[in-house]
Amino acid sequence: MRRRRTYLDNRESDNHDRWLVSYADFITLLFAFFVVMYALSSVNEGKYRVLSDSLTTAFQSKVRQPGVAQTGALPETQTRTLDIVPRRISKPAEPQRKQREEMRSMAQDILKVLDSLVREGQVKVTQTNRGISVEISASVLFATGQAQLRPDSIRALQQVARVLTAADKAIQIEGYTDNIPIGTAQFPSNWELSGARASSVARLFIDNGVLEERLSVIGYGPNRAVASNDSAEGRARNRRVTVMILEETPGNVVEIPLSQTTGQKP
Repeated sequence: MRRRRTYLDNRESDNHDRWLVSYADFITLLFAFFVVMYALSSVNEGKYRVLSDSLTTAFQSKVRQPGVAQTGALPETQTRTLDIVPRRISKPAEPQRKQREEMRSMAQDILKVLDSLVREGQVKVTQTNRGISVEISASVLFATGQAQLRPDSIRALQQVARVLTAADKAIQIEGYTDNIPIGTAQFPSNWELSGARASSVARLFIDNGVLEERLSVIGYGPNRAVASNDSAEGRARNRRVTVMILEETPGNVVEIPLSQTTGQKP
């Protein structure tokens, strides 16, 4: 009986002291927590950059330079190559911005001189990457099947020519027709008619001070229709003359070697 009493006393003594182990573990964890908090409160700039560079390399899947030792801290030469450079939104160059403003101002001037025709829907002025497009209905400029300018349209084109003389941009005049064949002695096809109509506008511009070397003439005939030729309204929309004031786009001229086009080695 005494032996059992001694055994129970020993078990009670062991259980009584066991909480100290848990308490010691808790104190250790608490100490570690405060150590981490203190470390975070004082950031080492060098170690922070190393961590930032490492994360950037991991997410961008960049291959490390060969021959560089994989240590805890990246060498200075490698950290420079991995520095995060913020992307800046590219702004248009000053000459291009100025050119766009000049083109927009020119478009506004053309709208003013053709105000009545614009309101009637006979003229449409737009600005694209190519430049300013002045689309004029052929019914305003010419009689049916003819390439001679109407007298009442000459004054409007003369006002446009005054706006164009103030600039030095290249001008491309494009003639278009519908798909109905013409087949006259003067114009065997719509090709000749569209080219002759564009040439008539070019000649008027030259007579009113626009330099001839700035002008070019293209006749597209029934091609590049902007509406369906199945209706009278669509055919009337396709019969037009477009005056393109071209925007100068800077760029380098690069000659393509023969080897790149034929696949042969030089």
